[in-house]
Amino acid sequence: MGMEGKTVAASRVSLAQVMLPEDTNPAGNVHGGTIMKLVDNAAFVVASRHCRRNVVTVSMDSMSFHSPVYLGDLLFLKASVNMAGKTSMEVGVKVESEDTLTGEVRHTGSAYLTFVALDHRGKPARVPPVIPETADEKRRYSEALQRAARRKETIRKD
Repeated sequence: MGMEGKTVAASRVSLAQVMLPEDTNPAGNVHGGTIMKLVDNAAFVVASRHCRRNVVTVSMDSMSFHSPVYLGDLLFLKASVNMAGKTSMEVGVKVESEDTLTGEVRHTGSAYLTFVALDHRGKPARVPPVIPETADEKRRYSEALQRAARRKETIRKD
């Protein structure tokens, strides 16, 4: 008997955080590593909510920063599960920043992270399939399958 699937909406999260002085360099720009940690945290929440298990990050696809984030900006992280295999899941995270004084919103970057679910012994555990409902979710699911196939090819070549 197969495991019952879960919708993308069941585990989706949107997080917001104000960028403070400890998040920035002396010029007032937010460190890329700070943003990457927040991306990993948002994706972790989604992956663990999807499978209701402990999860570990396996990989983060390349993260490009399209626009800078500054001291005082509000950083938004929108994360959702794109696709699930037997024991792994791909989570997509979109990062936007808002200048709270002007209201200007900029697309800061996006990343795809792969997580593996773990059982109580720390071994890989099965995860529920993803049920994409909207046209966007179905497109992301299809694109995630293509990325997963490319990742497997890359691993075989290494």
